[in-house]
Amino acid sequence: MAQGYSIWIGLAVIVALCVASWFLSPKGENQVLWRSSLMLAIISCYLMWLITFLAQLHPLIAPRRSDLREAYLE
Repeated sequence: MAQGYSIWIGLAVIVALCVASWFLSPKGENQVLWRSSLMLAIISCYLMWLITFLAQLHPLIAPRRSDLREAYLE
């Protein structure tokens, strides 16, 4: 089953990747563009994963069986 600690592990990986992209971006006149593009892409991927993960971890709508009669649903 999914656990909540994987969110923090994912965040640590994302922070490490952002730090690596900060220091390992190619030098030159486009260094700021490289840094911001890499960090924006990394953070966007993490946010998409996080939203999907949390939606499955704590769903808003509980599934119901449709093959039961109305009297047994309550």
